[in-house]
Order: sequence, then structure tokens, then C-alpha cells
Amino acid sequence: MPRPRCCRFIERDPRVRLFKPCGEIMRDLPAVDLPVDGLEAMRLADLEGMTAERGAEVMGVSRHTFGRVLTEARRAVAEALVHGHALRIAESANVRFRPRDTIFPKEHRNMKIAVSSEGPGLDAMVDPRFGRAAGFVLVDPATLDATYLDNGSSQVLAQGAGIETAQRVADAGAEVVLSGYVGPKAFEALKAADIRICQNLDGRTVREAVELFRSGRVAAADAPNEEGRHH
Repeated sequence: MPRPRCCRFIERDPRVRLFKPCGEIMRDLPAVDLPVDGLEAMRLADLEGMTAERGAEVMGVSRHTFGRVLTEARRAVAEALVHGHALRIAESANVRFRPRDTIFPKEHRNMKIAVSSEGPGLDAMVDPRFGRAAGFVLVDPATLDATYLDNGSSQVLAQGAGIETAQRVADAGAEVVLSGYVGPKAFEALKAADIRICQNLDGRTVREAVELFRSGRVAAADAPNEEGRHH
């Protein structure tokens, strides 16, 4: 007896259900079916850039299942494109809309992220410095609600700016820091406060850095990145 399929979560119904070559009459075309859960796997992996682990978590399946669904979906798309067939988004058994708690798993809920920034707001650029950053945008990753924490007093310090900034961020309740480069002393102070540190995010907006974190495309650092000194 075959094992029953586990439930797969999708974010929304597809807006378009059928694609065909331009100028071809649909009744004359063979159609390739792309299951809706396969479309979701492709969206997560190929459009959102999620890892297999994160994609599997979001869809509520094992990593093995996610990989298989993704491979089958890519094959269906390739077959339609190569042979000039129609591509039909088909219903899948045991597919459900994703609950909010799956989109933002437990560790992302009620979390506060501190992003070193050159100014207030989600569209400000990430400040490549941590200790002497102009300020920090404090973001709830589940809602993108944001407030601003000014860091001007640390900028004028002759020394110890990184440690003072780490204390300021910890006092603000941050659990994660996103920045360009975090110096060794500030790194140790943040680790002592049990704050996760993600580096090399300069050159992006605060919003982009948060989205990378939410999608699982940045990992917490175990040590300062010495290359960051030259950014």
C-alpha cells in the first residue's frame, strides 16, 4: 500500500494556470502538467533563492521531498520549453495554503533585528561599519515594522566604539545583528549577549538585508571576517 502524501504548503493560488507558445492553437498542442506544489518549490528555490533546507521548512516537507518536487517541476518546465508544448499548472493532492506560523517560523516571531544603517528607514543603505555606524534600524522580520536607534555618540569615541555600540544594541533587545563588518571586540561583546551576527551585507538596503535573512540566505558568523576590514 503506498504511503500517503504529506501536506505541502503553498503561499497562494497561481494567477495564471496555462502557458502556451505564441501563435499556436491550444487544441493542437500537447500539454505538460506542472503540479502547483512544484511551482511553489521553483518559486522558493529559483525566484526567492532559498536553500533546500529553508524551502523544505516553508513547504512543511522533508528536504528529500522538496528536492524531488523541485527536480520534477524543473523537468516539466524544460520539457514544455524544449518541445514547444503547453505548460499547465495542475492541482496537487494534499496542498494547503501556508499558515503564517510556517511563513515565519517560531525563531523568527517576536524577534528584533538590528541592521547597521546610514540613516533611518528600510530603504537606507546598510552601514558597512558596526561600531561607528550612524545608527541601527530595528526591524521585526515578521511584520517589517521598524524603528531607528541613533548611534551618534559612538561615532565620536576615540576607542571602545564597538563595545559601546554592542551594549546599545543589546539594550534595545536585538537578537540578530546584520552589518558589513563587526570588529573582534564588538563581535565578542555581541556573542556574550547571545546576539547572532551576520556580516558582509553592505552594499544593500536595510530591506534587502532583512529579506536575505528571512529567506535563510545569510548565516550567522562564528568569527569576525577579517576581509571586512577592507570593505
